[in-house]
Amino acid sequence: MKRYLLLFLLFPALSGYAQNTINNYKYVLVPERFSFLKQDHQYGLNSEAKTLLEQKGFTVYFDDTDLPNEIANNKCRAMNVDLIEKGGMFTTSLTLVLKDCQGNVIFKGKEGKSREKEYYAAYNEALKNTFASLNEVPYTFTGEAGKIDPPSSVPSRTVVTHTNQPAVAAEVTQASGTLYAQATANGFQLIDTTPKKVLTLYKTSIQDCFIADNGQAKGIVLKKDGKWFFEYYNNDKLISEGLMIKF
Repeated sequence: MKRYLLLFLLFPALSGYAQNTINNYKYVLVPERFSFLKQDHQYGLNSEAKTLLEQKGFTVYFDDTDLPNEIANNKCRAMNVDLIEKGGMFTTSLTLVLKDCQGNVIFKGKEGKSREKEYYAAYNEALKNTFASLNEVPYTFTGEAGKIDPPSSVPSRTVVTHTNQPAVAAEVTQASGTLYAQATANGFQLIDTTPKKVLTLYKTSIQDCFIADNGQAKGIVLKKDGKWFFEYYNNDKLISEGLMIKF
């Protein structure tokens, strides 16, 4: 229990905010139809967007095609493309937006405009102009699912005074459903099959022990007797939730 007490005391200094960038993604999914259009692949925008993303270095698929298992089993490995149209009397405007699997904006381009009168030419010129801002951003795939900002201030040394105390009895719940571990800069995020982020894990100096945050409670995830548990306090009561994690 001594080592886990130290982790709880250090947690506030280590819990930075996730910073997701395009460098964390290899794959991009392009819709067959953008929301402001009435037909699939209208004006050739979908295919043109796919081509421009491939030129940037991404591996790109249309979202309704057969996907490789790496994405089909976990769509959080891919970014999703969206185009925002802004109507104007004399101009056509499009803005490129790249989102993660939860709808969070990872990248938003500058508004691309065109004064062409013919729809096909106008939309394609506006598309290329908004993609120009993506080309200004360096891209190197890091193999990470997300990045965590380094803590603003971490004490170089923490002294913890403690005495040997008996282990606290916990209310134990059994695991339900498999969670998939997705690597981040400082640990993992656990995703269910929805896919939805369930837990964020931060590495510690102790093997098989992570600082954990599910958005509502903070605690630790650790392995005991070959099984994973998320332990945290709720109303001064220790809760130990069983987890099934696939790394």
